[in-house]
Amino acid sequence: MRWGTEMKKTIFVVDDNDVNLSMANEALKAQYRVITLSSAAKMFAILEKVKPDLILLDINMPEMDGFEALNLLKGNSSQADIPVVFLTSMTDTAVEVRGFELGVIDFIAKPFSPPVLINRIKTHLDIDELIRERTSQLQKKTTQLENLQNAIIFGFADMVESRDKATGGHVGRTTTYVRILVEAMASRGVYAQEVAEWDMESFISSARLHDVGKIAISDIILNKPGKLTDEEFAIMKTHTTEGEGFIDQMASRTDDVEFLRNAKLFAGTHHERWDGKGYPHGLKGADIPIHGRIMAIADVYDALVSERPYKKPFTPEQTINIIMENSGKQFDPLITGIFYETRNHFTEVKID
Repeated sequence: MRWGTEMKKTIFVVDDNDVNLSMANEALKAQYRVITLSSAAKMFAILEKVKPDLILLDINMPEMDGFEALNLLKGNSSQADIPVVFLTSMTDTAVEVRGFELGVIDFIAKPFSPPVLINRIKTHLDIDELIRERTSQLQKKTTQLENLQNAIIFGFADMVESRDKATGGHVGRTTTYVRILVEAMASRGVYAQEVAEWDMESFISSARLHDVGKIAISDIILNKPGKLTDEEFAIMKTHTTEGEGFIDQMASRTDDVEFLRNAKLFAGTHHERWDGKGYPHGLKGADIPIHGRIMAIADVYDALVSERPYKKPFTPEQTINIIMENSGKQFDPLITGIFYETRNHFTEVKID
């Protein structure tokens, strides 16, 4: 490319007829970088090094015809987005239907008129460029919205946490613990069906709202320096259902149902126990959503290793032992096993 000039777009012309290749080259070479190829096999060989902006592909070719070549192209993630136009003398409607079903964008009849060829290619390249530009803009907007969503979530979680003077950094640390657990679950195939359904980053981010219901708890109870009375503890336990209700209100005002569904499950079930003795719903075993089973370990680990006005921090070793002793009682045995395998990552998280 010379300074001040625009790089020509690349067109592959794939046809086993030398006359067609020559005609296409003569018609297009003034405006495009043209690479002529006499077979689909040669096309795939050069595709390993050069990605064209458009492919003109003959249908009737020996060894591998246009349909086979198109099917292979669309099955390759790095080549599937290349626009393909069929060059053909075939006028059968079934041929057109099959081509469009496989992903071809147009048909140009042979023998082709050079002006028609040039105009059709220009039209398709302009459309393709417009689609790519709009897709890029949409992706940028999506990223901006995701960043805004995360900023709101972080801000809201921080606001809730700032009211609880005894648990500084709890939200950030528990989110880190959740990440450690779910990434290890994914790599080891634990609860593989459930994990496969998650948008991992969205799932982990939604865990930041697990204590959002504390916004409804009085500062007197939330920041009491000593042990809570039975009545006060009963009120404190309502932060789970308050969180569910608050997230339901948010969900009624947005279309991002999946994120808030996950957040609600984290908020409402992280104090459930594997043996059914938890709250607020008294769920047992696999009836507890996996969100709650994961957060239960993250939440308890952080509570034990952190200092509170009413207790000194447990050592990481003591905390690990306590969690392992409660496997199958308070905690899901499979996820507890993942916790034990990743315990060193837990102990690396800084406690403020």
